[in-house]
Amino acid sequence: MKICIYGAGAIGGYLGVQLSRAGHEVSLIARGRNLEAMKANGMRLLIDGQELEARPFCTDDPAEAGPQDIVIVALKAHQALEVADQFAPLLGQETAVVTAMNGVPWWYFYKHAGPLENCWLESVDPGGRQWRLIGPERAIGCVVYPATELVEPGVVKHVSGDKFVLGEPDGTVSERCQRLQEALTGAGFQAPIRTNIRDDIWKKLWGNLCFNPISALTGATLDVVATDPGTRALARNMMIEARTLGEKLGVEFRIELEKRIDGAAAVGAHKTSMLQDLEKGRALEIDALVTAVQELGRLTETPTPYLDAVLALIQQRGQVLGIYSGTPLPQPAEDESRAAAV
Repeated sequence: MKICIYGAGAIGGYLGVQLSRAGHEVSLIARGRNLEAMKANGMRLLIDGQELEARPFCTDDPAEAGPQDIVIVALKAHQALEVADQFAPLLGQETAVVTAMNGVPWWYFYKHAGPLENCWLESVDPGGRQWRLIGPERAIGCVVYPATELVEPGVVKHVSGDKFVLGEPDGTVSERCQRLQEALTGAGFQAPIRTNIRDDIWKKLWGNLCFNPISALTGATLDVVATDPGTRALARNMMIEARTLGEKLGVEFRIELEKRIDGAAAVGAHKTSMLQDLEKGRALEIDALVTAVQELGRLTETPTPYLDAVLALIQQRGQVLGIYSGTPLPQPAEDESRAAAV
């Protein structure tokens, strides 16, 4: 298969090496020092005590890669929004676009039964930019579970996990999804196909929407956030709000709330991705993880006071540091008018 990975960072590089070594025609879209290193030395993967190398085609210009069978987007949500207009050269008539990103995806309400079907989310897709430029009919959902790290330009270290959960927005087990599954499993990954990918999206999001911003605000690692009485209670209340609105959207939460928090505590002294980004001065991934949940709450008329308060704090923290440039959502009355018009 012709597979383009847009974003050759920690996850993208991991996928790129393994899919290339499995015999697929892989293109990596990257930039800066990472691109220079890959062009000079290939992409290297440190895994299970070994160093594996692959030399896929690398470029910063999607036009050089041309139309693909599959495009795997391994960027953060705000980065993917910024480059949406650069996808056109990669998109043939049958090209599928796999959103291998955290948070609420831009296509969330595509083929979603109910009054919000085909509504885009302003928080992650302002003005329906990705909906228009890429097209929700191309989307395949993907929940990413591996932990990897870009230790230096062109070098990825695998820490744990190998599962990428896949699913069509409409819940079907499509031929294109099965082909992608075969490609991933052939490259050594687990790639189960779900008939309700939104449940899996929420399974990961449920922790991310509270632990990430709380840790970024406090500087505490995951074990502390999940066990300190005050921050544990705050996380619990945010999760209760999220579960209430998720269930209104048909999501099934298959794990008890306290067990979900205990599972986070068991991870240990881990810095969440948002805390790592804050410490390194990188743009914060707030909107897909938190703002989108606030927007879903407004669209379902579900109050989210705890989430709203934490969101306001982390947005301001990011703005003061110059690493968040998002704008607050419109007032609820405007949101309700938009929902009524869908």
